[in-house]
Amino acid sequence: MQVEPALQDLVARVRAALDDETPLRIRGGGSKDFYGQALQGEILDTRGHAGIVSHEPSELVVTVRAGTPLVELEAALAEHQQYLPFEPPHFAQESAGQEPSVATVGGMVASGLNGPARASVGAVRDYVLGAQLLNGKAELLTFGGQVMKNVAGYDVSRLLAGSLGTLGVITQVSLKVLPCALAEATLTFELHEAQALTRLNTWAGQALPLNASCWHDGALMLRLRGARAAVESACKNLGGQRLDEVQATRLWQALRDQTAPFFRLQDGEALLRLSVPDTAPPLKLGPTLIEWHGAQRWLKLPLHGDADRLNDIEGHATLFRVTREQDKSRGVFTPLTSPLGRIHRALKQQFDPAGIFNRGRMYPDF
Repeated sequence: MQVEPALQDLVARVRAALDDETPLRIRGGGSKDFYGQALQGEILDTRGHAGIVSHEPSELVVTVRAGTPLVELEAALAEHQQYLPFEPPHFAQESAGQEPSVATVGGMVASGLNGPARASVGAVRDYVLGAQLLNGKAELLTFGGQVMKNVAGYDVSRLLAGSLGTLGVITQVSLKVLPCALAEATLTFELHEAQALTRLNTWAGQALPLNASCWHDGALMLRLRGARAAVESACKNLGGQRLDEVQATRLWQALRDQTAPFFRLQDGEALLRLSVPDTAPPLKLGPTLIEWHGAQRWLKLPLHGDADRLNDIEGHATLFRVTREQDKSRGVFTPLTSPLGRIHRALKQQFDPAGIFNRGRMYPDF
């Protein structure tokens, strides 16, 4: 197999790090540096290994190198009226002086983060068909392919989604894409939190083209996508106030990239992401924003507050954003149970036996 120069450079860096026992921090554009535990190691920049390898519009499959800017991939898909349904966040912060988006395809998969439509269309891992990985032995491994099929044993290409680079350097992925919807509409309703959750659970049991939802501060926003007749019929039956296209686009992009005012933190505040059953009642723990038809609850809380209040919640919590890096000292992700911890450590040992990749990014001890 002929290896292109940028990929050869990555392999050489990993071999050198392995020889020197130097920890590496895998990084694309750095748009998700805030996510996970404190960053460690020398930067291994993947952006030189970029470009769309192949795109088969009729097969709804694209193969792309990991360093490719996410905006470049999305633009190429849009030319064929196709898109990534799970709406990967870019976390663009123009006000901070950054480029509008520096997110890369590799970071999209490694972070495993999804946008507003996730509850209706699935997660990034559901769209990963295959992947090429540079492991901790400086070996290039290929998993999966370019079609959906049953897989015996570990489906490693999907296992990489959300691994935060702890298993190796994702160098290339094949993704399933979908055609853009023919029609879309966003409706708003004035509802209290409990009323909104009841409505969402009722609508979920009906034949409606639900795509995304958000509740905050007495307002429920509902996005419909699908066939034109289905969307127009749902709008007529559901009522509410319909937003114009420009307003709706800004709303959902602000939620996807967390540029909406709710996500701005004051000093000492933390943004927590709670994954709970969509039928869970209002949690009444603090300022709340609800997505994914009730299954994802965002909370803003003071870090010095009573964290024990989260212990009785069915689900799990992630310390998503903090204002000071040292505030992550108590951990970012819900602690693993003993069986899951053993599996995580065994996988890490198999893919990265020397522990050089993204050391401590998910959990402090591996």
